[in-house]
Amino acid sequence: MAEPLPTPLRRWCMAAAAACLLPLLLQLPPGLALALAAMAATGYVFERRWPAALRLLLVLLVGGYLLLTFGFNLGRDTGTALLAALLAIKPGETHGARDGRSLLGFSLFAPFAAFLQDQGPLTMALTVLAVAMLLVALAMLAEQRPGAAAPKLDRPRFAQVGLAIAVALPLALAGFWLFPRLATPLWGMPENVLGRSGLNDRMTPDEWVELFADDTPALRVRFDGPAPRRQDLYWRAQVLWNFDGQTWTREFSTYGRAAPVPRARSAELRYEVALEPTDRRYLVVLDTPLEAPDGGRLASDASVVADAPVSRMLKYTGRSALDATLESELEPAVRALALRLPPGLNPRTVALGRQWSAESNGDDVAVVRRALAWIGEEFSYSLTVPPTGMNAVDDFLFETRVGFCQHYSSAFGVLMRAAGIPTRVVLGYAGGYRNPYGDYWSVRRMDAHAWNEVWLEGRGWTRVDPTAAVAPVRILDTVEDRARSEALLPETFTPMRDFADWARRSWNDMVLSFDADRQARLFRPLGIDRASAGQLGLAFALGAGGVMALTLWYLMRGQPASRDPVVAAWLGFTRRMRRAGYEKPPSEPPLAYAARLAEWLPAQAETLESLSRRYAAHRYARGQLPAEARAQLVADLRAFRPLRSHRPNGESP
Repeated sequence: MAEPLPTPLRRWCMAAAAACLLPLLLQLPPGLALALAAMAATGYVFERRWPAALRLLLVLLVGGYLLLTFGFNLGRDTGTALLAALLAIKPGETHGARDGRSLLGFSLFAPFAAFLQDQGPLTMALTVLAVAMLLVALAMLAEQRPGAAAPKLDRPRFAQVGLAIAVALPLALAGFWLFPRLATPLWGMPENVLGRSGLNDRMTPDEWVELFADDTPALRVRFDGPAPRRQDLYWRAQVLWNFDGQTWTREFSTYGRAAPVPRARSAELRYEVALEPTDRRYLVVLDTPLEAPDGGRLASDASVVADAPVSRMLKYTGRSALDATLESELEPAVRALALRLPPGLNPRTVALGRQWSAESNGDDVAVVRRALAWIGEEFSYSLTVPPTGMNAVDDFLFETRVGFCQHYSSAFGVLMRAAGIPTRVVLGYAGGYRNPYGDYWSVRRMDAHAWNEVWLEGRGWTRVDPTAAVAPVRILDTVEDRARSEALLPETFTPMRDFADWARRSWNDMVLSFDADRQARLFRPLGIDRASAGQLGLAFALGAGGVMALTLWYLMRGQPASRDPVVAAWLGFTRRMRRAGYEKPPSEPPLAYAARLAEWLPAQAETLESLSRRYAAHRYARGQLPAEARAQLVADLRAFRPLRSHRPNGESP
């Protein structure tokens, strides 16, 4: 059995492992993260080694639970959760020095795995702290001797680790800025099994209640010039066509049709979007987009399809118009798609739509206005919605008459289609919050919204937001009300939250959005419009070489030879002896060197012995030579000159 670690050293090893595990736990579902943290704490508290059967049982149980949680699919989130689980079990078998090294080596993977899920400043700060603590623990383990007390955890040890990190930082920055980047990775990372909180490609009423409690940013937008009014900010993400009685879904045949050319009827708006990861293939744009941003293509329903799932923070520019004519002529196939309803469902809604259509004498605008007036007079807005049955739209329109945007857009779409008006549902976000620190708009996930587009003769697709038609006196509770009641921090801390969001956006701009294209434009001030891979490689070699040379100079200037005049005088002495033919190997001790020299310089043997003995006493027994003796030793070393001596067979000593 290996000798157990001293308790202070074991505690520090556990603290370093916990620091490494923390940034990874923050990326897991809260319940799972708490369970793994509790399991790791249990392994630390019970210092006796867990039986092998118990460890195997824990691995099987935790692995099975993770596979069940993630639907027996493998992805980035499944892999990182499994890594966190194995690391949480590891303290239960950490007792000896070998166990400690194994724990710390394994822990180093955790913070870097966290970067697969999030690359924000908090993850970076926690990672730097974890690596520093881990280096301290490794240094203490290296000094630990069997039977001895644990090495001291003092300030010089922390200073040494801090110096090591500071020395490595310039080289890391040179690699970040100058090492040639690939436009696309050599291999793809598997997507997350569980989609991130955000908009799906389907909509079923009652599904967004949890989303409304998520106040994390979905995107941040900066306008070139004055921003529109908050009530005009509709952020388009996905368009839904198909309805099965409960759920609206996308129609993928619309991707194959030619995208319409919108005709702007208002001033063009230019803006820059920083979209948070969604793991889905859509780009959010201001309604109505005039063209697709880079990294996406415009579908025929004016949604933007991303070239690849958005698995990292994505930055792009957009052009939109608040008022635009979209598809003034409707193809028969598209019209049929926008009027399709499942047979036999919601008969009361279908009958009402047909009745209104007959009474309007073909005036679609009158039907739309009649529906909005009905909603304003008799419907209420609330996040607490009564359950509905198989004919959900009938139940909503004629029984409950209370709901939120999903209920209104779904019911309005069915009612308009029943009246013969082509209609589709648009998913996206509405409004936003202007951050005063960075003069940009932050659109949160809780700003998710669903509205409708109806096709009107001569006007094309026209936005209609039935949720906005609810009379203010009939608004029972809103997203803002619920967020305010459930907020952990009072509103007095809003400036602090705004500053934190501004810091995150700045980090995204400076670090996460530094891609291959920005790197290629890095040398424009030097007259190089787009640097090639060879030019970047040369710049990296020069930069890294310069950094390493400066680092080496800094480290060398801190060596004893540059600070201690006795050591400097000894090195000068050995250089003179080498020029005289008396070479000193680097590994030879001073006393052995002097003894060898005495054989070839017998007349100076006593002087050589005195010099080497006094130097050894100063160098390896610090504090034994007084100041006057050190000064005399420096003078004697500098004054010594070798006398000519006979060398047998012409050999050097």
